[in-house]
Amino acid sequence: MTRKYFGTDGIRGQANKFPVTAEMALHVAMATASVLRGESAGNHKPRILIGKDTRLSCYMLEQALTAGFLSMGMDVLLTGPIPTPAVAMLTRSLRADAGIMISASHNKYSDNGIKIFAGDGYKLPDDIEQKIEALIDANNFEAKLAAPEDLGKAARIDDAPFGVLGRYMEFLKSSLPKGTNFRGLKVVVDAANGAAYKIAPQILWELEAEVISIGISPNGKNINDNLGATATEALQKRVVEEGADIGIALDGDADRLILVNEKGARIDGDQILAVMATHMQAQGTLKDNTLVATVMSNLGLEKYCAAKDINFIRTPVGDRYVVEEMRKHGFNLGGEQSGHMILSDYGTTGDGLLTALQILDLLKKSAGKSSVLLNVFQPLPQLLKNVHYEGANPMDHADVKAVIDKIKAELAHNGRILVRPSGTEPVIRVMAEGESHEIIEKAVDKICDVMIAVGKGA
Repeated sequence: MTRKYFGTDGIRGQANKFPVTAEMALHVAMATASVLRGESAGNHKPRILIGKDTRLSCYMLEQALTAGFLSMGMDVLLTGPIPTPAVAMLTRSLRADAGIMISASHNKYSDNGIKIFAGDGYKLPDDIEQKIEALIDANNFEAKLAAPEDLGKAARIDDAPFGVLGRYMEFLKSSLPKGTNFRGLKVVVDAANGAAYKIAPQILWELEAEVISIGISPNGKNINDNLGATATEALQKRVVEEGADIGIALDGDADRLILVNEKGARIDGDQILAVMATHMQAQGTLKDNTLVATVMSNLGLEKYCAAKDINFIRTPVGDRYVVEEMRKHGFNLGGEQSGHMILSDYGTTGDGLLTALQILDLLKKSAGKSSVLLNVFQPLPQLLKNVHYEGANPMDHADVKAVIDKIKAELAHNGRILVRPSGTEPVIRVMAEGESHEIIEKAVDKICDVMIAVGKGA
């Protein structure tokens, strides 16, 4: 059974347009409450934690979600703007029954979404999301509403005594060896005008790095606006201008990390995974000597792992699938080329800041250049292009299927092609990699051209 509203990273779409409307958020909360109530034991009053990023539409969705949970007799804790991994951590720390993150991650401000974490800090499994969807469609909540005396209460906990940002910062610091500092490192951090706009520069300053910050002035509409993990040009330029040792790019909800070395070169998640896997293998902490990545990771990473006797496992795209594979077998390192890094010795989901601190610790100890530390393997030429579409998915068209099969056959011995729909937006991603830029560019363009022609003919 496929999910109807939930994609690979929660419910997502254009704000104030179905399914990301106030009414839908209300029903998501009520349906989630119904599922939680059915699975909870005892008579305790369930507690829900709700965080958000800096999008204008977060106010609308936050209030609607809150109303839905309160109407079902559940208490709500509101954190204000906070990274997604902090919501996962705080859900566990505060013994909440579930955590909600309102964010569309790396998307533009006009999009938004709802991610749900279970009480253990992990994203909901598919079967629970399907139960929630079924209840939303049934739209029969009246009999389940709380009596007036049993309505929930809401409280904002972004200040003392909870100090949610402080709790998260201490959690991040606890992942480092005692006494660690980044004294002598000059770091440029780009928070994408998103959820980490306060905490990212603050924690680096507390760890004694020299910090230059960009993307820390959110106005509700500038999140991910030519900044952050998906648009690193400004960071690359600033690192070189400042003579910094390294640059850190987070996305809108800070669950992704892309780095920039001192020369201004962009370092993606595959290289970061290679660095972490190599280090953990040397320390004897890489469980079952295994790295989990997705089908999007560069073939060069796979070849590197083979040369280092590191087991390499691929999953479908989406950090949820990486996490599922890691949990199933007890692995402790996985991630995506796009920058999601899961270090399960510490956290339950992708965490850009957590990974950045681990890399900064390695850089400080190496006493070398980030261009050396972060150059572990030679990637094969890889090209990714996006085809936006409206209406029917062009991948279902016979002409598109035919050209994909033809290209796969042509690249069989010298590379690979991957064509997949995005799980978060109406986009088809066409990726190819091989020994020659010219060959893979022709392959990608052929597929994209057919998709565009099919779309125009629809």
